[in-house]
Amino acid sequence: MLSCPALLPVVLLLPVMVLLNDVARGEDPQPTGTLQLTLRQQKAVPAALGAARFLPVERDEAWSAGETAIIVCDVWDRHHCLNAVRRMTEFLPRMNQVLTVARQQGAVIIHAPSDCMPAYETHPARLRALQAPMAADPPRDLPFWCSKIASEEQAHYPIDQSDGGEDDDPAEHAEWAATLKAEGRNPALPWQAQNEAITIDAERDYISDRGDEVWNILESRGARHVILVGVHTNMCVLGRPFGLRQLVRAGKNVVLMRDLTDCMYNPKRWPWVDHFTGNDLIISHVERFVCPTISSEQLLGGKAHVSKYDTRRKDAAAVAVSVTTASGSTPPAGAYWQTTVVPGDWKNVRETEKTFSGSYWLRCSVRLPSAWINNQPILLELPGGTVATAWFNGTPLTTEESDGRQYLRVDERAVLRDGVNLLTLRIMQTSSPKLLTAAPVLNCEGRRLILAGRWQITTADDPANASLPLPAQFGLGPDVLFEAPAETR
Repeated sequence: MLSCPALLPVVLLLPVMVLLNDVARGEDPQPTGTLQLTLRQQKAVPAALGAARFLPVERDEAWSAGETAIIVCDVWDRHHCLNAVRRMTEFLPRMNQVLTVARQQGAVIIHAPSDCMPAYETHPARLRALQAPMAADPPRDLPFWCSKIASEEQAHYPIDQSDGGEDDDPAEHAEWAATLKAEGRNPALPWQAQNEAITIDAERDYISDRGDEVWNILESRGARHVILVGVHTNMCVLGRPFGLRQLVRAGKNVVLMRDLTDCMYNPKRWPWVDHFTGNDLIISHVERFVCPTISSEQLLGGKAHVSKYDTRRKDAAAVAVSVTTASGSTPPAGAYWQTTVVPGDWKNVRETEKTFSGSYWLRCSVRLPSAWINNQPILLELPGGTVATAWFNGTPLTTEESDGRQYLRVDERAVLRDGVNLLTLRIMQTSSPKLLTAAPVLNCEGRRLILAGRWQITTADDPANASLPLPAQFGLGPDVLFEAPAETR
């Protein structure tokens, strides 16, 4: 047979085709081991006075490796923030070791470098992901970003990331941007592939950045347990369609590997702590309101990764105290965005002031389903007598009359369908104890989204407040998000 040139390519391809077909059917060709893990969460303990305290609680679990998947989130070859590159590059060798050990035990490895699928069009791991059988009755909203789950409803988000979290030295950042441009990359969105420090096993692994595809892989491989590694925790790891929130909501047993992740946080923003304390605050938020965490030494032995850039004392108790202290801090009134309740009174914003005169700003995020945005006007209704201007994703709203009432109309072109949108108001007020006498309402052909609840507020009158330097899904936390009712999606 081998003497026949015409048959040679077919013979050589048969083993690869058999492997792809076996994996697509959910057959694991690898031996299955057991992963001995210690899961850490933080449980609320009612305090004698004031808000509840949270205490760490650990439990040991044994996971079948064959029923476990590790998702590598957005470990890109380049990033616009140089310090983010430095921190991630530092732990990539250990991450690769984790993946190697888990893969040898029989775990499923899914590489998810978002926006980079063109680089892998013909890669066997990408083709394997596309061949995974379609899951029966998949959870709704798998294709979409997830900015909040039910357990976060009462949580106050612990950091301000609305500037994008970049913490570079300005001179270094400019030099890094020039380097990216010289490489033919967009300095703002420079990623093109996964970082080469992470091995992709062409015979076993998967590549996908889509929530529905990842779900198909998990279901076809019988993966009940999922471990997330990668960056950035406060943005992509939590929010991507394959991220922590979406998988928790879908019923998977999910954990974050806390020492092989990082956040986008700028110490020049609230709560004005160092970057690594900010990262710990996000991990605490995950442990309190989203899912447990584990660390890499549970698979590799030795010690968990600690960054050489972390100048804090390595004493765990001391670090825990710094995180607890930062968790209780609040921004100074007026000088910064802080959380308030709408409708509400000024006494809830400024304890020393019962009334307010001048201009103030409110902002929140809203998620609107595609059904709302189908050549139908979207109108913002404000309480009678309110003098305000408004912006939707930085685009000004225009004044319009309907049914004898005045509304502010949203430009449909500015709306992200099924996505998270930024709504900002600048309100002029004269000596009133009320922020607003009633909650704003978004109207669309009989559908109403009442925006009563938590907003962010500032009295710093800056035109830059109208927008964010990045999309709202990255910039605002889940505590000021309003979502249209599920039945309208």
